[in-house]
Amino acid sequence: MSEQAGAHARPTPVARGWQSILRGIYVVWWRDLLRYWRDKWRLAASLAQPLLFLLVFGSGLSSALRGGFGGAAADIDYIQYIFPGVIAMAVLFTSIFSAASIVWDREFGFLRELLVAPIDRSTLAVGKALGGATQATIQGFIMVALAPVVGVTLTPLVFVTILPLIFVLAFSLSAMGVAIASRMRSMQAFQVVLNFLMLPIFFLSGALFPLTGLPDWMTVLTRLDPASYGVDPLRRVLLGASGTPEAVIQQLGLTINGQPLPLLGEVAILMGFGLVMLALAVRSFQHQE
Repeated sequence: MSEQAGAHARPTPVARGWQSILRGIYVVWWRDLLRYWRDKWRLAASLAQPLLFLLVFGSGLSSALRGGFGGAAADIDYIQYIFPGVIAMAVLFTSIFSAASIVWDREFGFLRELLVAPIDRSTLAVGKALGGATQATIQGFIMVALAPVVGVTLTPLVFVTILPLIFVLAFSLSAMGVAIASRMRSMQAFQVVLNFLMLPIFFLSGALFPLTGLPDWMTVLTRLDPASYGVDPLRRVLLGASGTPEAVIQQLGLTINGQPLPLLGEVAILMGFGLVMLALAVRSFQHQE
């Protein structure tokens, strides 16, 4: 009886396989998090650019717009309008640049050791994506703490609501960064590709200007920009908590054929994009020698 009980207590091959995958994901995630936390200059530098945008664009353009927009949105101060976009900017730059560790590991030979290790290669892509998402979520929440400074109401409910929104945006962009980095052979090539992609992604996301009334070609690009579906939910939650009417927020927000998307629909689109990017990254790692 004891031998039978012991046999039943042993994990099955499937269970051992899942344990190995989860352990591999955890190790890759934890390594990236430790490297991020120990690099204080990187943390400070990644916050400097969003703060610069908030101060320079927020203060300068707010004065040019005389404190707000025209029409029904006249009561929205411009610095309040771009605040969610600045949060998204911190998330964008941190999440995508976190994938640079893949290129560094490849150049120094550490990635080859991971590829030949007795673990599923998918753990590399998933662990890197989750590590970048965690770093970017931390950066985003540091920026959220500035909400009272710019006149945006911050409550415990708002914190709980925007946490998954920030994480989904961070995960999607981090997965995109991992998918790109998995095919790069040098840091120079990776930086060129990122510089080509990041600024258009940021500027077309609606972080700095409304996505309504644009030329047709630009409207198409903004709807193809994954960051648009992350900035708009953040803005709807933060401005809504500050007392801005939903109709006014929708007037300045993301619409498809003139109709605003439901918040959960935007989250689903963004999450779907992230999963597609993660699948591409997994496939890339699986086929590498």
